[in-house]
Amino acid sequence: MFSHRRTCNAAVTQLTLPGFEAPQLAPKHRLLFVAMPDPDTAARIADMAGWLRSEMRVKARLLHTERLHITLHHLGDFARVPEVAVARACAAATSIDVPPFGLTLDRVSSFNGRQGHRPLVLTGSAGLDEMIDLQQGLGDALRGAGLHDSRARFTPHVTLLYGAGRFDPRAIGPITWTVREFVLIRSWLGETPYDVKGRWPLRGGGV
Repeated sequence: MFSHRRTCNAAVTQLTLPGFEAPQLAPKHRLLFVAMPDPDTAARIADMAGWLRSEMRVKARLLHTERLHITLHHLGDFARVPEVAVARACAAATSIDVPPFGLTLDRVSSFNGRQGHRPLVLTGSAGLDEMIDLQQGLGDALRGAGLHDSRARFTPHVTLLYGAGRFDPRAIGPITWTVREFVLIRSWLGETPYDVKGRWPLRGGGV
């Protein structure tokens, strides 16, 4: 059962960051900035993924429809949620000034991953520059707020499942989605629930 909390704890007085330095405790939480499709688009992606899994005879379990997303920034895995980092991330997110834009997803392929756990992903052909601009602008804001940024190469994609096989790229019927917001979520590693820590609508005279 998903738990959606649209809160952003901006008034934090503690000076230490619980969970940042707790090697004796296993990480339980993950903080992510993501772009999530609207429910209708998520349902279309899930239907397409189900058809692909059957057609390609993949036994792996599909990701839950409600969890489909494009990861913009992974802020880290923690034993306890570092509320100072959440507050800084929320403050950084408010500085983003990007208009809504259209994104077309029309191709599936495999990404590299550990053996037996390779992601099958949905990628696109239109709107990628705008998504990359959003991701890079947010990264700049996060670094300015003193938060870690991996600076890994960003390829916008929606992960559909994790499987053992590797699949050749193939075209699919296009799925078009208007990106109107981005979201900060806290998820529990290995589990389904997540909390929404904040939402930021894209502003400007876009789509």
